[in-house]
Amino acid sequence: MGSGIIGTGVSGLHAAQFGLQTTEHNIANANTPGYTRQRTIQASNPGLLTGAGFLGQGTRVATIERVYSRFMTEQVDRSQSSVSQLDSYYAQIKQIDNMLGDASAGLAPALQEFFSSVDQVAANPSQLATRQSMVSTAQALSARYQALGDQLAQMNDSINGEITGSVAEINSYAEQIATLNQQIGVAEASTGQPANDLQDSRDQLVFELNKRIKTTTTHNDDGSYNVFIGNGQQLVVGSHVMSIATTPSSSDPSRLLVGLKTAAGVQELPESVIKGGSLGGLLAFRSESLDRASNELGRNAVSLALTFNAQSALGQDLLGQSQLTAAPTSFTPQFFSVSAPVVTSSTTNPPGSPAVIAEFITPPPFNGNFYTDLGSSDYRLSSDGTSVTLTRLSDKKQWNGADLAAINTQLASDPQGFSLDPSPTLLADSSYLIQPTHDAARKISVNPVLAADPRLIPAAGPLRTAAGTSNTGTATISAGSVGPGYAAAVEPGFPAAVDKLPLTLVFQGGASPTLRNFPPGARVSVNGAAPTTITARTDSIPYTSGANITLAGPVATTPPSGFTFAISGLPNNGDTFVIGRNSAATADGRNALALGQLQTQDTMSGKTASLQEAYAQLVSEIGNKTRQVQVTGETQRILLEQAQSSRDSLSGVNLDEEAANLIRYQQAYQASAKAMQIGASLFDTILQIAAG
Repeated sequence: MGSGIIGTGVSGLHAAQFGLQTTEHNIANANTPGYTRQRTIQASNPGLLTGAGFLGQGTRVATIERVYSRFMTEQVDRSQSSVSQLDSYYAQIKQIDNMLGDASAGLAPALQEFFSSVDQVAANPSQLATRQSMVSTAQALSARYQALGDQLAQMNDSINGEITGSVAEINSYAEQIATLNQQIGVAEASTGQPANDLQDSRDQLVFELNKRIKTTTTHNDDGSYNVFIGNGQQLVVGSHVMSIATTPSSSDPSRLLVGLKTAAGVQELPESVIKGGSLGGLLAFRSESLDRASNELGRNAVSLALTFNAQSALGQDLLGQSQLTAAPTSFTPQFFSVSAPVVTSSTTNPPGSPAVIAEFITPPPFNGNFYTDLGSSDYRLSSDGTSVTLTRLSDKKQWNGADLAAINTQLASDPQGFSLDPSPTLLADSSYLIQPTHDAARKISVNPVLAADPRLIPAAGPLRTAAGTSNTGTATISAGSVGPGYAAAVEPGFPAAVDKLPLTLVFQGGASPTLRNFPPGARVSVNGAAPTTITARTDSIPYTSGANITLAGPVATTPPSGFTFAISGLPNNGDTFVIGRNSAATADGRNALALGQLQTQDTMSGKTASLQEAYAQLVSEIGNKTRQVQVTGETQRILLEQAQSSRDSLSGVNLDEEAANLIRYQQAYQASAKAMQIGASLFDTILQIAAG
C-alpha cells in the first residue's frame, strides 16, 4: 500500500511540475510574436484491479497542446494581407496626389501662366518682349510636363526595385516554412507529440508572408503545410519550395512582372493573379493608378501640342510668312514637339516580325477649333496569321476586319487619335504593345527655332478682308477665319505661277442677288452646305445677308473647312469685297487670340473637356482614389485589430491567469509531496512493526 501511495504521489508531482514549467514557458513568451499559449492535458493512469475494484494509480500528462484556433489564425492572416496591400497602395498613390495637386509645383499654374503670355502676345503682337515671354513660359510649361513625367517614371523604376525586394523576401519565408515543415514532421513522427514551438514559428512565418502576398494554406497528415498564392499556384508543398522570380514583361521590358520558376525558365503570372500583401498593393497601384496618371498626363501634353500646332499652322509670323508664302522655308507652325506613340514588339514574336509604326492624327476642326480623340489607354495589336486585331486594354474593346485596315488605320468608326501602319503583313502569333501617351509628357518640348527667334511665332491671321473703296452700299465683310486647307481654298491649284490673291468678289443685284468672280476651281459652301465647284469667273452663288461663305479646301470635311467669312447688309450692284494677304502682321494678333482660347475650349476627349478640365479631373480622380484607399485601409485595420483581439483572447498569454495557474500548480505540487510524505511515514511504520 505504501508503494502505491508513493507512486501516485510521484505522478502528481510530475504533473504539477509539467504544469509549472508550461506556465513559466507561457509567462516567459508573453511578448514573443506569434507565440500561442500552451497548456498541459492530464489523464488518469489505468487503475489496478483488486478484489475491491480498480484502485487508482495516479495521473500522467498526456500531451502539451497549443490553445489554438486555425480559423481565427487564418482570419488574422487574411486581414493582415489586406492591410498590407492597402498600406502599400496608399504610400505610393499619396506621392502622386501630393505631386499633381500641389498649388505651385502642379501643372495647373504652369498652364495658366503660359496661356496668359499667349493673351499678351494677342494684345501686343508687335512687341518682341511679349513674344519672348511666351516662349519662356512655354519652355517652363514643357519643363513642368517633363518633371512630372520623370517623377512618374521614377516611381515605376522604384516599384520595380520594391517588387524585386518583395519577391526575395517571399522566397526566403517560403524556404523557412519548408524547413520548419520538415523539422515538425521529424519531431512529431519520432515522439507522437505536437511540436508546439515549431508550429508557432511556422504560423508566424505564414503571418509575415501574408504581409508580402496573400496566401492560402492546407494541412497535411504529417503536420506540414502547403502554401499557395494567386489562383492556386504552389509556393510550398511540404518540404519543397516552388520559388517565384521577377522577369521583364514580354510586352514591355521596362516593366517587371512576377513569375514562377520552372525548368524551362520563368513563367509570367498575370498581374491580376497576385493579390494581397505589399506586393499585391504595388502591382495594383501600378496598373490602376500609376499607368493611368502617366497616360493622362501624356494625353494632356499631346493634346496641347497637337491642337496648339494645328492652330499655329493657320497663322502668319512677324515676317509675313504663312502657308500662303510661295516658298515658306522659314515658316514654323510646329510650336511644340512631341514623340510619336511608342510601339513595343513582344519578345515572344516570331523571328523576322515586321516593325509597326504609329503616328498621331492631325487634330480635326470643329466650329473653327481643333480637338483630339486621344484616350488614356494602352493598346495591343495582335495577329493570328489571317487577321489583325487591335484591343484597347482599358475596356478590352476590339477592332478588326473591315474596321481595322492593314495600312494607315485611323479607326474611322471610332477614332482613337492615332494611326497605324503595320506593313508588311504581321506574322502569326505576333503581338505589339502600343502606348500613345504613356511617356509623352517626358518628351514634350518647344521648337528650338521659335526659341531662337520669337518673331517666327505665327500670331497674325494670314488673310484680310475689306469692302471695296468705291462701294455705294452699306454691306460689310467680316474678318473671316481660316481652317485646314485654306491656302488651297483661296488659291486653287496653289502653288502656281500666277498669284490669285487678292480675290475680288463682285455683288450682282436683282431679284436673285449673287456673288461672282470666284477663281476657277474654287469650292464654295454656304452655311455649311455641300460646296459648289466654280468653273469660270462668271459662275455665282446666291447672296444672303449674314450667311457664312466658305472657300473650302480640297479635302472634303463636315462642315467644309477652308476660309470662312460673312457679308452682311445691303450691297449695291457692282459693290466689291476683297480677300487678300495680310500685309499688317505686326499689328495683328488674331491667331494668337485663337491660340489663347485653346485653354478653355473643349479640345480633349473628343470635344468633351478642356486642358484645364482634363487635368483637374485627373487630380480629382487621384485624390478620390487616395482618400478611398486611406479610408478602406483604416477600416481594414480595425477588422485586423478585431481579428487579433479574438485570437489573442483564446491563444494569447494572460499574465493574471498564468499567475493563478502558478499558485494552483504550486498547491498541487505541495499536496502530492505531502501525500508522498504520508506514504513514506506509513512505510516506516510497517518496517518497524516487522522488525519488532
